[in-house]
Amino acid sequence: MSFNLNDALGNRIAVILAIFSVIFFFGTLSSCNSAMRQKARGDKEMASRLALEEKMSKFSQDRSSLEEKAKAKEKEAQELKAELESANKSLIQEQLINQSLKEELGKVGIKKVPEGDLKQAKEDGSKPKK
Repeated sequence: MSFNLNDALGNRIAVILAIFSVIFFFGTLSSCNSAMRQKARGDKEMASRLALEEKMSKFSQDRSSLEEKAKAKEKEAQELKAELESANKSLIQEQLINQSLKEELGKVGIKKVPEGDLKQAKEDGSKPKK
């Protein structure tokens, strides 16, 4: 049995290369696994960002539509306020006219005639009772 130094050196080199190959193989697997996990995290983060962006867009649309509705209601309230002020002014004018007419009636000396008598006088075509 002859033992060759060259064969022993070749076997050692083969064993060393095999060990390095196994180490690099497991390192590659670990790296691929890490890259897959990182990609999954990135995809999950991107999905959550897109969902949040859609929600933000929806909220901004809702906000703008609510602002438009609020402006419309505010304008409607101002219009109603103007109508109320106009009605109040006309009511005050009518009250002043009624008061001045009462004063005129008081000066002329006509007694106050009950409303029921005026209606009856219109129906009968006669003079109201005094």
